[in-house]
Amino acid sequence: MIFDTHIHLNDEKILENLDTYIKEAKEAGVSKFLCIGYDVESSKKAVEIAEKYDEVYAAIGVIPTEHEGYIIEGEKTIHELEEILSSSKKIIAIGEIGLDYYWENTPEIKSKERHMFNEQIDLANKYNLPVSIHARDALQDTFDILKSHKVNKCGIMHCYSGSMELAKEFIKIGYKIAFGGVLTFKNSKETKRVLENIDLKDVVFETDAPYLAPTPHRGHMNEPKFIADTVKFAAEFLNMDQKELEDITFNNSLEILNLKWKR
Repeated sequence: MIFDTHIHLNDEKILENLDTYIKEAKEAGVSKFLCIGYDVESSKKAVEIAEKYDEVYAAIGVIPTEHEGYIIEGEKTIHELEEILSSSKKIIAIGEIGLDYYWENTPEIKSKERHMFNEQIDLANKYNLPVSIHARDALQDTFDILKSHKVNKCGIMHCYSGSMELAKEFIKIGYKIAFGGVLTFKNSKETKRVLENIDLKDVVFETDAPYLAPTPHRGHMNEPKFIADTVKFAAEFLNMDQKELEDITFNNSLEILNLKWKR
């Protein structure tokens, strides 16, 4: 059993053949998917998909890179997200939210991203939901906010790209570390070091499909079924039974996302 804790089934590249992609992923061992929103419209689509497929859940939120479309005046965007929240019981997380200084890092944009982040943390706490965290070139600021502005149900560090030392700090405050296709890349030495040096109870897996396809599919669109290649790579790297790794990380996913599982 594999739980894909971060996937964009709401992306046009996947939507074109959604039934096929989900069927093939299930045949590859994927039992559950968390479909992630990145703005208001994609969040609505994530909920629509979750309502259609039993194995899919939804996370809603606005990613920091969508700061231009996030309207603070009158709390417009946060109210829109709250309206979506009331529409479905399949919404189990707020995300992806966080900070991203890679593309733009002026003081004004950083300030708005922090406002968006804090406001969506408040939304998660109001509804007692975990979060899916996007942090790019902003891990220390992300950690500082999560430590000072506590998320009651914690969450998942999506596509973690930082040091092993900082990963352990995120784990101390309750977060799981998500590994995706980047783990399989030849030059991802620090990502492998993180996996090797944290407890398996703190590990979950993701695809981030249609992005960041694992080896041997690198350079192509990431398909939902390719998470099996990442899990297989991780099991071989850790020199452990793949089924055991799947079971541990599946249960970790259930735990952090506050889900119960019946076979």
